[in-house]
Amino acid sequence: MNLKIFANKLGGNVEIINGLNHYIGMKTLHAEEFPEFTFLPYLLGLFGILAIVVGLIRNRKLLLVFSLSFVTFGVLAMIDFWYWEYVYGHNLDPNAAIIVPGMAYQPPLIGFKQLLNFGAFSIPDLGGWLLVAAGVLIVFALVMSYGWFTKSSKNVTAIFSGLVLLSLMSCQSEGPKEIRLNKDNCHLCKMTITDAHFGTEIITKKGKVFKFDDISCMKKFKEDNPLTEIKAHYVHNFLSNNELIPAENAFYLEGGSLHSPMGGNIAAFKTTKEAEENQATFGAVKTTWQQIFQK
Repeated sequence: MNLKIFANKLGGNVEIINGLNHYIGMKTLHAEEFPEFTFLPYLLGLFGILAIVVGLIRNRKLLLVFSLSFVTFGVLAMIDFWYWEYVYGHNLDPNAAIIVPGMAYQPPLIGFKQLLNFGAFSIPDLGGWLLVAAGVLIVFALVMSYGWFTKSSKNVTAIFSGLVLLSLMSCQSEGPKEIRLNKDNCHLCKMTITDAHFGTEIITKKGKVFKFDDISCMKKFKEDNPLTEIKAHYVHNFLSNNELIPAENAFYLEGGSLHSPMGGNIAAFKTTKEAEENQATFGAVKTTWQQIFQK
């Protein structure tokens, strides 16, 4: 399910979300209750016109005022968005069908947040990213107008170094997210993940991370969510201590004396040699990633 927020309306599965939120006492969403929708299109249009005017006049002071106005607008817009999320997530009907003491249902401003059995993910869509890009370009134009880049080569070096650092940080963020044993819960069965031999993980194309205590739970999740676009699957290396490896490249043994938390009874190994060396020990049979999900 998705909720899309445009400059002048709400879109997506609004009615379905309202129906579900009714059970936890959240107020239903209606576009007419958001006064921002009445003036936001005009405000964005005004910024567009001002951008053209400032570009034609090429006045540094006017550019400074315009830049500060646009950045201030962006900050206030995010604060306003957070406030509405807070109101809807905290002002709950005391007579709701489902009441969890102390529980609030405020969605995340940006990113992912687990709300009971639901995962809430919030990220700018195309329009939001265009506004971010516009803000970056406006600030860049302001910096260029003051000749900041030409005053010292150190500034250029610092910017280049910063970009390299950001790139390295971005690269480091790739890959599996550590499963915190005895702390993280299986997304499907809600059991605490305690065994470092059988845990699995899914990362979606949107960056959501789902952790499971057994391959069988991962399989059931995939069956229940066929429309979820998955970027990567990871499984625990059976012979290592809490090491996640790409699931499609692993080698598997099933059954015999292998006993996983939820009865999947499938162990993953890094190499075919390791799997073969342990096959007789467990009295297990070889299987593959494709065979596991064809059953």
